[in-house]
Amino acid sequence: MADNKATLKAGDKVVELPILSGTAGHDVIDIRTLGSQGYFTFDPGFMATGSCESSITYIDGAKGILLHRGYSIEDLARDSDYIEVCYMLLHDKTPTTQEYRDFKDTITRHTLVHDQVNNFFRGFRRDAHPMAMLCGTVGAMASFYHDDLDISDPEQRLRSAYRLVAKMPTLVAMCYKYNIGQPFVYPRNDLSYAENFLNMMFSVPAENYKISPVVSRAVDRIFTLHADHEQNASTSTVRLAGSSGANPYACIAAGVASLWGPAHGGANEACLNMLQEIGSVDRIPEFIDRAKDKNDPFRLMGFGHRVYKNFDPRATVMRESCHEVLAELNIDDPLLNVAMELERIALSDPYFAEKKLFPNVDFYSGIILKAIGIPTNMFTCIFALARTVGWVSHWHEMLSQPGQKIGRPRQLYTGEAQRKYNKIEK
Repeated sequence: MADNKATLKAGDKVVELPILSGTAGHDVIDIRTLGSQGYFTFDPGFMATGSCESSITYIDGAKGILLHRGYSIEDLARDSDYIEVCYMLLHDKTPTTQEYRDFKDTITRHTLVHDQVNNFFRGFRRDAHPMAMLCGTVGAMASFYHDDLDISDPEQRLRSAYRLVAKMPTLVAMCYKYNIGQPFVYPRNDLSYAENFLNMMFSVPAENYKISPVVSRAVDRIFTLHADHEQNASTSTVRLAGSSGANPYACIAAGVASLWGPAHGGANEACLNMLQEIGSVDRIPEFIDRAKDKNDPFRLMGFGHRVYKNFDPRATVMRESCHEVLAELNIDDPLLNVAMELERIALSDPYFAEKKLFPNVDFYSGIILKAIGIPTNMFTCIFALARTVGWVSHWHEMLSQPGQKIGRPRQLYTGEAQRKYNKIEK
């Protein structure tokens, strides 16, 4: 509302600042003119700062709500698939049947990467971390499409977005195959997005890999549930890089690098590491007691969420797929037994309910990835694969908005005031 204003009194100055309202969520105080008055705001971590205007994703952490283009994540995960969600995030609408088919066909026919990309992998050590290889190869894609990098052209932006969504599963699978010393597997156009990824990951020339529909559906849900999550660290990194006019591949490589941090994309990997630390079902009570002890540094990973103060809406759907996969594969793995017992305790112990420490999406997705044979060092790569569509959607949206400026946060300077310089010989 244009007439709604906030009044800031600073010393002898009184500054009026407009209050803006979106379609949902908190109102925001527009402080863009505050710098001309001699002040900046101070907000480390941007915990109370709206950095942009976006119509892609909405989160209400207190109520456990996650919406993509207005559609609840629960409905999308149960009744849609990842390709449809990709189209929706990129185009701000659900596709018609024909639009869906055309989009799916476009993505499918762009999954193959240039053969010279193989040479990039040969430059890495065999034991290089998959995220290091992914970061490098995504950035290198700009060298193959340098004639199609005019970011002011919406059509070129969409073509770049399509290429990234299509080729990311191929690059991620190549990171895995290179790591374990197996030959790369070419994508197949007769498979769905998730099926194709699983085939590139696990098929070998000597045998025919059989893709389980339950597993492929679970992987598709993992992709869907991680497709976008508003202005998180990696998405903000992509936007900041994009504000400089950088090409889309450089921007997404920046997002991959940001996601690599253990406080962001490594949550499900941390969850598996915790399960390994617990080791066996009979040791769970000891670790539950430690988790309840404020003086003990041990923390339960995969429980609770920084944004969702009640429950993670993605976890409900992911839990269904988790139990379906475990029943389908019938795996006797001590860590999976630990995970299921830990889940049972967390859902029945009043302490967890009081603290709202419910299993989150990282807990269940980590178990699924472990169950289907994906090593923990690949977990964040798969997160990056799924989040790529969110990153390019925000990048495309930002460049579609008029008057965009390069991102330039300010600071509270605490160094030395100006002082005289003496030559080194003095």
